[in-house]
Amino acid sequence: MKGFYRAVLAAAVLAATAGSAYAQVAGTQPLGVTVAQSQALLQGWSAKKAILGKPVYNDANEKIGSIFDLVVAPDGSLSAAIVATGGFLGVKTHNVAVPIGAFDIRDGNFYLSGATKDALKATPAFEYSKVDKPKKPQKMDAQSTQ
Repeated sequence: MKGFYRAVLAAAVLAATAGSAYAQVAGTQPLGVTVAQSQALLQGWSAKKAILGKPVYNDANEKIGSIFDLVVAPDGSLSAAIVATGGFLGVKTHNVAVPIGAFDIRDGNFYLSGATKDALKATPAFEYSKVDKPKKPQKMDAQSTQ
């Protein structure tokens, strides 16, 4: 009988604490942003899941490339998408920068009006600027924090 009461007690404790365990939900955790900013985050897209690697089509619904990367301007705005065209599995691809405003999004697909695969290949290739990697932060020892 003692075993039964222990099992009931354990189940009651688990039931009581289960309601207090919360999952992290985007936009609900305090991140140092306002409620309005948090709500705007919820309405945005995940670049990794919804943009990168997605095909780009022209007006004739022909695939002319795919979105390889996104360029963020110094002011924090999204300025261009790097569209990869040609090649196979990343080999011999031709990357070009396309201004974000040039894209038309229809039914979740990305379109470049008037573009062709040949026109993209004829556009000068995009080259990343050379930026020095920042140094990794050094761990502080216990003596320097006292």
